Amino acid sequence: MKTVLFTGLAIATGLLAWKYDIKALHRENKVTPATQTPATHIPVPKVTTPTDNTRIQVALLLDTSGSMDGLIDQAKSRLWNIINTLTTLKYHGITPVIEIALYEYGNDGLSSASGYIRQVLPLTTDLDLLSEKLFALYTNGGQEYCGEVISTAVKKLEWGKDEADMKLIYIAGNEPFTQGNKPYSSAAEEALRKSIYINTIFCGDNREGIATKWKDGADRGKGKYFNIDSDEKVAYIETPYDSQIEACNDRLNDTYISYGAQGRMKKSNQAMQDANAKSISKSNSVERTVSKSKAAYSNESWDLVERSRKDASTLKVIDKKELPQELQGKSDAEIQKVIAVKSQARDSIQKEIAVLGKKRQAYIDEVNRKSATNKDDLGSAINQSILQFAATKGYTAEK
Repeated sequence: MKTVLFTGLAIATGLLAWKYDIKALHRENKVTPATQTPATHIPVPKVTTPTDNTRIQVALLLDTSGSMDGLIDQAKSRLWNIINTLTTLKYHGITPVIEIALYEYGNDGLSSASGYIRQVLPLTTDLDLLSEKLFALYTNGGQEYCGEVISTAVKKLEWGKDEADMKLIYIAGNEPFTQGNKPYSSAAEEALRKSIYINTIFCGDNREGIATKWKDGADRGKGKYFNIDSDEKVAYIETPYDSQIEACNDRLNDTYISYGAQGRMKKSNQAMQDANAKSISKSNSVERTVSKSKAAYSNESWDLVERSRKDASTLKVIDKKELPQELQGKSDAEIQKVIAVKSQARDSIQKEIAVLGKKRQAYIDEVNRKSATNKDDLGSAINQSILQFAATKGYTAEK
């Protein structure tokens, strides 16, 4: 089994600055990090009116067969960086809803009847849950059916129907794209009928990815083809702002008030995903904290502060017994005062993180601009394609 690895996410400074030395590829028969064959066939969409529920939907299809540990490590390392790229996008001034789905395929631990495919998560806005499920993935040898997993994601996920919705599939692997009974060509046709575009990431040599039809899969899906070195460790750039941003995280977490049957568990999971991000690196932890300052990090289902912002009558409809111990026995007016204080504190901390995050990214962009040895990874590939495709759809990226 070849090494097949999938990763996640480094914000690219330019939408169209994708360079790849094709002469070097012919000189050396080796894996080229994040080499991408430019596509010219992305359709120009109709002009549409933005709505409050305009959506960016991304489905990640990860090969978890026996040699995929590096791919999974890259995904863990770049998850929050990818989220931060997505959160820079606006559609005619409207901030879109961001939904991400996760599939695994090619794992012997999965059912053969399912084609060795499992929906780990449907399209969701619950980013902590996404992180939890990603960190729980494990690898095991198996059969990798690319056409089948694409078709399954197209049919099973609840894709948006608005012209303004941006719908993307990313599939990563290193076995021939032709395996399985479902032709990838017909899976691509199914996707395009729903305006879903397929991007392929081959973990290996560029020419091999072309020969084994990964590029053709992207061409037929009107997306982009990349090849990466999935064994490459993600390179992080430390900045003078990292410690300041990291220090904001504990203060930010203190502004959340759990409620409901699952509230305590969800708040605990928030801390667990902080720990997971930190286990990768300090930089990864900082990326997560920056994500937590954005509107996309939504926890209305368990956080009393966020729910109260959207529904002033929240305290009248929830069971007071499901509030945390420190709020038990308090009047509605007293609880409302606590919520107001927490809400104000959160706004202040998130604004502080946002300012520091922009300074941090500017520092990283400058280092990358000066560096001749900067290496791309799966995160770079995903981020670059997201930004370029977004531009064709009429989305703009905030600086």
